[in-house]
Amino acid sequence: WKLQVISDPEHPTRMAREMKNTDGTAFDFASLMKLAEKSAVRFPKVMTCLNIGCPLGTGIWEGVPLRDVLWLTEPRENLRRVFYYGYHNDDPQQMFRSSLPAGRVWEDYHDLPPVILCYKLNGQWLSGERGGPVRVVVPETYGFKSIKWLTHIVLSNLSHANDTYANGNNDLDSPLKTFAATLTAPREVKAHTPFAITGYAQVGISGLSKVQVWLHNKQEEYPASDRYFQKASWVDAEILPPPTQWGGELPDNQIPEGTIGFDAQGVPKRWPLPLAKVHWAVLLPGCPAGEYTLRSRTVDQQGHPQPLPRPFRKSGHSAIENISIRVAT
Repeated sequence: WKLQVISDPEHPTRMAREMKNTDGTAFDFASLMKLAEKSAVRFPKVMTCLNIGCPLGTGIWEGVPLRDVLWLTEPRENLRRVFYYGYHNDDPQQMFRSSLPAGRVWEDYHDLPPVILCYKLNGQWLSGERGGPVRVVVPETYGFKSIKWLTHIVLSNLSHANDTYANGNNDLDSPLKTFAATLTAPREVKAHTPFAITGYAQVGISGLSKVQVWLHNKQEEYPASDRYFQKASWVDAEILPPPTQWGGELPDNQIPEGTIGFDAQGVPKRWPLPLAKVHWAVLLPGCPAGEYTLRSRTVDQQGHPQPLPRPFRKSGHSAIENISIRVAT
């Protein structure tokens, strides 16, 4: 694996040196491991696609802060954007590029973990399927910012993004949203008989304070003006405690020592964990026979109920899920 770090030829950054294949100065895996001896970091993160309605998975990502590598080039001035890219299927025709403001690479805002050059997932070397040997992982963003199969970084004085995802009418600067969805819900239950609902919630950049559900009788009209159901009769669900078995093929089923957000025993310092997932459950009371719609939503730590404060589809999924349930006699 080799990584080239260069100045943007069209919008150049002033830097002392570039790292290039042509002169044998490209950054290699052995050099990355040398940096890792002193500056490796690990943190939990849910990986979610901007245009898919469910998370792809949550893991413990390990790597070296991207800035530690970029400092080796000694950037001086005219640096506003960091572009980075790799190739799908090792095909030059399938370049996938993303970018970040330079400030986010050099500084970790709001107690966020650093942007990293990632080489391990759940304590195991990063597989090719997961973007190995090295990928970018950006803690607070959707997956398109965490480029797989990284080969190039470009330091630029360009003032705006030119990500591959810009071509799909996507919001390039949207951080992870908080939202809920069901995992198990019966499609038919007996009248006046309690029934259980379970689900998960993604904890976005604004955190999570509660999960709620609402069972609505379809025969009862609801005001069309309340398009996000803010005045509905929502019921609080229980956010379940941290798991005792984390899964993910973690060595000895233990959270790696020093993982951000966990104590020395591998217990979360707070719950829900930011930028991860939780599970929830609720037992609903029995109700009369009829056709119903079940909805679930989150309320973030600022008090915003899903899909607020950003209900727009191209900035990430946050639509309120709805499931039909028949209550039979």
